[in-house]
Amino acid sequence: MAYTALARKWRPRRFDEIVGQEHVVRALTHALESDRLHHAYLFTGTRGVGKTTIARILAKAINCESRVGAEPCGVCPVCKDFDEGRFVDLVEVDAASRTKVEDTRDLLDNVQYAPSLGRYKIYLIDEVHMLSAHSFNALLKTLEEPPPHVKFLLATTDPQKIPVTVLSRCLQFNLKRLTPEEIRMQMEAILHQEKVIFETNAVRALARSADGSLRDGLSLMDQAIADGGGELKELTVNQMLGTVSREPIFDLLQAVIETNAETLLQSIERLQEHAPNYGDVLQHLLVVLHHAALAQWAPDAIRSDDDAERILSMSKSVSADHLQLFYQIGLLGQKDLPLAPDPRSGFEMVMLRMLAFSPKGVLKPTDHQEKKTATPITPPAPIALKRPEASNTEVAQTTLIKPKEATPLVLPPQAAVTPRSASESQDWPRLIQAMGLTAMTRELANNCVLSVLDDVHCELTLDPKLNHLKSPRVEGALQNALESHFNRPIKLSISLNAPHQETPALQKHRHEETRQQDAVFGIEEDETVKAFKERLDARVMPGTIKPLS
Repeated sequence: MAYTALARKWRPRRFDEIVGQEHVVRALTHALESDRLHHAYLFTGTRGVGKTTIARILAKAINCESRVGAEPCGVCPVCKDFDEGRFVDLVEVDAASRTKVEDTRDLLDNVQYAPSLGRYKIYLIDEVHMLSAHSFNALLKTLEEPPPHVKFLLATTDPQKIPVTVLSRCLQFNLKRLTPEEIRMQMEAILHQEKVIFETNAVRALARSADGSLRDGLSLMDQAIADGGGELKELTVNQMLGTVSREPIFDLLQAVIETNAETLLQSIERLQEHAPNYGDVLQHLLVVLHHAALAQWAPDAIRSDDDAERILSMSKSVSADHLQLFYQIGLLGQKDLPLAPDPRSGFEMVMLRMLAFSPKGVLKPTDHQEKKTATPITPPAPIALKRPEASNTEVAQTTLIKPKEATPLVLPPQAAVTPRSASESQDWPRLIQAMGLTAMTRELANNCVLSVLDDVHCELTLDPKLNHLKSPRVEGALQNALESHFNRPIKLSISLNAPHQETPALQKHRHEETRQQDAVFGIEEDETVKAFKERLDARVMPGTIKPLS
């Protein structure tokens, strides 16, 4: 026998075989069960989601001789004729090839005649939006007042092109795009029935490439099985689709987590050998990050993934906040990729951006980089004022005032730490800076006061009003930073009490306010500014004075 394509062989013949369109099936089922059938139905949606299939099943159910409930029996002569494509009372038309008004008039010439075999004569018009304006006008009168033995089933991928006069005379059902998971499950069910050996990741790749269309997905699967010699392998599917396997994706992410720029660039270089689509590589990377995030909160959710163990291992090696940050960087990188000079350089910048925010913080200087030491602050440059335009007597203040003193905060990374009391907690800001904390971990540390820090304990005090900053994951990150900095185990404890002195966050705020006041005072007392005020009736624009960084 001739081979039948999977998309045709496994085309649904009953409502309960329809995938992903429960809202449409439910409405039609209730209409059939209560015998409340409209004379015209319009099914809309993207290609390959089941518009024509549902219309055919509805036509079969309407005419079925032995229907019980809503499902056609499938064994009566009418159902068999439908399934074999020879039911004479079903008039199926492709509007894309019959757009002329003469075609539509010929079609409607036989509307007044009763059906030959079934209870209703069904007119199924596919891609109805392709009809011309005159064709719609010819159809409109019949569509508005059809004979009682006629039903119209219309399908289209572009309902915006259908006149509102036609839309208003139809019951419209919008079929949704199928999710990759729905397509994957249907594919795997078919593969089991067809007794085809397959890899789960290969099916996942096909489901993603189907872009919401089950028919497209089954066509791709047909091609992949042929390419694989009767089997469905991930490598074969990747070669066919022009995508990459997950192995280099894991290598890239591992290099980011380990803050290893050299390994990262080497992995990208190996990736370049396959001439990949870097937009697709980012898509795969986002899928892995998504699964890793799921694994942190619900490990069982990814058990069906072929790489579940590796994803679980990755999820334990990076914090949730960094994982979310990586995902966001990759997501925004997709938008920036077309703007890059070339796809590879754009992809490299996305990965380097992840590297800059990796869990280990700021990259260590390489051998050819010299560590910079604090240098004395040079006196500020003379104040230079921009002469105002003749039409505006306001002084455009652009000069920034440098504060009188600024002491660099430096703490040797491996300095021996002795027990500290509350009076010595001013060293806590220096320690925060030396540890290179980021994100929520730095926010928590800046709002705490250091009470005790010895060889094995670190006790902090946090205002109860800021309890929302405290979480097990953030505390764990802070404890890890302390242990990494001092190279020994340290037990961190945070108590909720009103701080007995200023936190680093409050110190910073007070320091910024003082600098701002000094800058404003310096401008107000400047002789040139005073001259502008007296002679030109000028004034300093509020909010324009800022201290130098």
